[in-house]
Amino acid sequence: MAEEKKELWLSYLALTTVVLAVCATLSTFKGGSYSTRSVMFQTQASDQWAFYQAKSIKGYLYDIQREMLELELRERSDSSPPSLLEGHKNQIASFAGKVAKYEDEKKQIQEAAKKLEASRDDAQKHQQIFGMAVIFLQISILLSSIAALLKKKSFWLMGLAVGLVGVVYFANGFLLFM
Repeated sequence: MAEEKKELWLSYLALTTVVLAVCATLSTFKGGSYSTRSVMFQTQASDQWAFYQAKSIKGYLYDIQREMLELELRERSDSSPPSLLEGHKNQIASFAGKVAKYEDEKKQIQEAAKKLEASRDDAQKHQQIFGMAVIFLQISILLSSIAALLKKKSFWLMGLAVGLVGVVYFANGFLLFM
């Protein structure tokens, strides 16, 4: 009779080990997927910030040119012909418009970059949680293997407890409830 009970719990041990291994495998794949997403979002955010920097430089160059023309206009306001002064004023207005345009574009680029960074951060959260799930699931599989080798039910029960923690992390990797 004791032999039958031993065989029965060994069957459950095998079944739970398979379930834990499947969860560990899925956690590994999902963690890798979120890791890839994180890298992609980071790359896209970096591209947006580089674009932002390019717009900043262009705006700054137009701003410097505008300031130089304003200085020149102040110096020449008495001695230059009105047509030259009017041309300077038009150019100053044009440069000011371009600076304003680049400022607006920078705001849009900044919003896009921040959204990408938020997506990256979310992917990193999922990745880390799946990583924790893999750790606990692997430990539980190890304990279950030891239980099978030694035919010690206590190791299997410890493995089940650790595996339950891993399964909770696994579910949390999808739902982020903790």
